[in-house]
Order: sequence, then C-alpha cells, then structure tokens
Amino acid sequence: QVQLVESGGGLVQPGGSLRLTCTTSRKILDENGVGWYRQAPGEQREFVARITNGGFQWYADFAKGRFSISVDSAQNSVNLQMNMLKPEDTAVYYCTALGTSLWGQGTQVTVAS
Repeated sequence: QVQLVESGGGLVQPGGSLRLTCTTSRKILDENGVGWYRQAPGEQREFVARITNGGFQWYADFAKGRFSISVDSAQNSVNLQMNMLKPEDTAVYYCTALGTSLWGQGTQVTVAS
C-alpha cells in the first residue's frame, strides 16, 4: 500500500519555479505531518522543509525565502512551492511521514539553462 507519492518534478531554468506535491493519507496528515528531503548525485539526503500535523513549519537555511510548504486538506497532499530555483537545487526530492520510516519514491528536479 503506497502511502506517499511525489509528483511535479521536471526541468526548469535558473530563476524559475516548480511546485512539488506529496499525495498521502488523511491519517498521515492528522497524526504525523510530512517532510521534504532531497538527494543530489553523490550526496547524502538532506532536509528541505517539514510541516507538522499541527501546522508548524521548518525550513533548511537554503530554502528560507524561496520555498514554501503547505497542506492541501481537500487533496490529502502537501505542496512544496519552490521559487528562484538554482542549479544547486537539482536533486531527487522525497517526501516522508514524520516520525516514520515511510518514504515516497522521489521526483527528479533539474535546474539548468
């Protein structure tokens, strides 16, 4: 049973925007919250942003002012709006249910001209 599915990745030029979506379950939104992480080739997976079941948000320093995380309750999903993208944002982006070992399969984001 797939509980987290990422979508919305793609190729974008530097300075552009993308919105990633993590489609999950009501149970995960109500009991856990969702985090976004990313992994670039040859690098370790790193934290990007998270939103708790109470709605509190945290961002990595590189994401502050450029990325925004939000819950779409009607769609049982968590969105990651990414603006002013840079080539160094290129990575596979994953969502996870906070406090669990549940991860999605990832979605590729490539920032290049």
